[in-house]
Amino acid sequence: MPRNFSRRLGGAWLALVLIAPAVQARSPAPATPPASVAERTYDLPAQPLRTALPGFAEQAGIDLIIGDADLEGRRSPALRGRYSVRAGLDALLAGSGLDYRAEARDGGRLTVRLIQARAASAAPHQLDDVVVSAARSYTVAGKSPRKITMISRQQIEEQMAISDDPGAVLANLIPSYSPSRQKLSNTGETFRGRTPQFLIDGVPQSNPLRNGGRASYTIDLSMVERIEVIHGASAEYGLGATGGIINFVTRRPEQPGFQQHVGVSLTTDDDVQSNGLGHKLDYRFTGQTERWDIVAAASRQERGLFYDGRDRIIGFAYPGEIQDSSSHDLFLKAGYWLDDNQNITVSANRFELEGNHDYRAMPGDRDAGIPTTATKGGAEGDPMFNKVTTLRASYSHGNWLGNQIDAQIYHQDFEGQFGALRSGSFQDPALAPAGTLLDQTRNESEKLGSQFTLKRRGLFDDHLDLAVGFDALSDETRQSLVLTDRVYVPETEYRNYAGFLQLDLRPTERLAFSGGARHEYAKLNVDDYRTVAANGAVRVDGGDPDFEETLYNLGLTYQVADDVQLFANYSEGFGMPDVGRVLRGIDTAGQDVDTLLALEPVVTDNREAGLRFTGERARFEISYFESDSDYGERLSEENGVYVVNREKVEIKGVEASLDWRATEAHQLGLTYTHQKGKSDTDGDGTVDTTLSGISLAPNRLGARWSARWNDGLRSLVQLNHYFDRSFDQPDLDFDGYTLVDASLVQRLPVGRLKAGVENLFDKDYVSYYSQAGRASNDFYFTGRGRVYTLGYELDF
Repeated sequence: MPRNFSRRLGGAWLALVLIAPAVQARSPAPATPPASVAERTYDLPAQPLRTALPGFAEQAGIDLIIGDADLEGRRSPALRGRYSVRAGLDALLAGSGLDYRAEARDGGRLTVRLIQARAASAAPHQLDDVVVSAARSYTVAGKSPRKITMISRQQIEEQMAISDDPGAVLANLIPSYSPSRQKLSNTGETFRGRTPQFLIDGVPQSNPLRNGGRASYTIDLSMVERIEVIHGASAEYGLGATGGIINFVTRRPEQPGFQQHVGVSLTTDDDVQSNGLGHKLDYRFTGQTERWDIVAAASRQERGLFYDGRDRIIGFAYPGEIQDSSSHDLFLKAGYWLDDNQNITVSANRFELEGNHDYRAMPGDRDAGIPTTATKGGAEGDPMFNKVTTLRASYSHGNWLGNQIDAQIYHQDFEGQFGALRSGSFQDPALAPAGTLLDQTRNESEKLGSQFTLKRRGLFDDHLDLAVGFDALSDETRQSLVLTDRVYVPETEYRNYAGFLQLDLRPTERLAFSGGARHEYAKLNVDDYRTVAANGAVRVDGGDPDFEETLYNLGLTYQVADDVQLFANYSEGFGMPDVGRVLRGIDTAGQDVDTLLALEPVVTDNREAGLRFTGERARFEISYFESDSDYGERLSEENGVYVVNREKVEIKGVEASLDWRATEAHQLGLTYTHQKGKSDTDGDGTVDTTLSGISLAPNRLGARWSARWNDGLRSLVQLNHYFDRSFDQPDLDFDGYTLVDASLVQRLPVGRLKAGVENLFDKDYVSYYSQAGRASNDFYFTGRGRVYTLGYELDF
């Protein structure tokens, strides 16, 4: 990291801190609306719960009975904004282990009694009304002009009882996310037809400068409290979110004092093959005192071979495998409250996954319907792996001169090694006869960045909220050929600075607008280099091109009735093409980095409109979206290697979801998604070619049934049906399939027992990516057959 860049980072932070009082000085104090309206405006700082609750009750005009609820040592988050009584109490009590019950109305006043433990039957979508930390302005899921999905810890645990593959968890819970490849590589796992940006507590995990498709495997899901999903292109975190944002929010203490957790699980195929067995161990320690919050956790997992529905070993993919692998994760987070408003948190996560390197791939025969498989022994090269370290330090102030401040600095170090093969792009006659040279690549990326946000709520008689901020990022990425010690992609330095302004305006009780702008300044730096011999070993002159874009967003919500809301938004996303693929693919002499049009940014326009219904027992949401980029990016396969095509891309789709609480014990859910997209392959300005499965997810219908049979037993059954689809390239046509999964959780006198079945009916199928994403004998993979998982957990 250059020293002058670090100075500029610090200078930018200092400048924003200094201007914040000026913003506050021009802002009148927040006002409280009349008591007769359904929602009220609250302005409560983060503080001990024993003082926050009486303050809330006074502002809400309710009678609050604390009873025997234990408030000792518990803290509440800041509560600022417009809330109903129920939504306000939910936000204050989130993570406290407390619940409440409305007991009576007396003279128009509501009486609320606190109870000691949250009911175990809480709906799995209970996070719908919490503040979204992945949004830089004050955004509440379920009230935003954008579609936002909040995945709760209970939902994560239900899915992990079936499969701990992050791709499978996301695909089961996000309708427009592509089906999991069941591989370490998530290339082809798209979100609304484009690339999502993965974050951990707001720290970017994606590596868009040389996208190796490994960003979803950088943390064990046992470390994750919830997953926040913002649908559609977004510039809120800068580079990479052309499809949306997926933010993994890490665990925190659930109650005061010190607690421990241990868990163990065993996984096997339905024939209990010895080489298909896997196991996982995890441990967590949490502590919460008046000032300190601490989480320390570790996990270790061994995965066996994967078998398909006909009990055949599933083939190995050189871009990345999770079968026959070992992984571990070490996580530490510590927070300290300087006072009731100020908090400092530091965290570190080290995740490693490495193949055991005991098997080699055996190509299939796509035309004959013979899938790719694997056989023991003869593995060449070195093992595949992901090794990722994420460090973060944050500071927040809930009431600095009436403003809220959130700031963080972070560092991410990523290494991803791919499998060995004799790719045509690796060959060099000076090293070995043509077609015989074995090699493998390794991606390395190091990011250092900072984010600063200042928010002010309740301006102009509670009609306006304001958020301003500044981000800086340094990303250094390279790709090497490790067995021959060659440069495959030269080191690329990327510097990015961005400032943003976001406004939320409420002209009436029912109508709300949001809008803002973010200005991006980016600069690449690449030294002179030579391409590999397969591309002619041509000399490419380096350069330092820079790019500037101002990105806008605009949204509105209109409350048609108490339970019906309309929403619409326009947003722009900013991304770079896969710079590494562009640079390594140059095969014409005389090129220079400064004039390569293929390095121009990808700016994505996202338009969306929808409707929400929130009733006492049912929730329904439907949205229509369009995602266009005039100079987008499409991957295509040439001689076994993906290349970047810069061309116009248009994607359209519909997402719909329904949750119905049939009884207090039974909940049903339905989801449906439909996507279609085309690109302009002939450059005439009109899209003409259907996007393949490497970009578009299949149309899908999903259903689930969760039930609580008694105080100790709950179950989940889920179904996903993927519809047939035809493409312009006939050999990529997709034959759909239906998968059913199930899980049970039984509370024991001591601990909990979990059992899950993936692919309950042992369906034999070829994965979506293998059918519709890539026509290759080496990538003709079947999906996993029936898989059993049995686990035990103990909290003490």
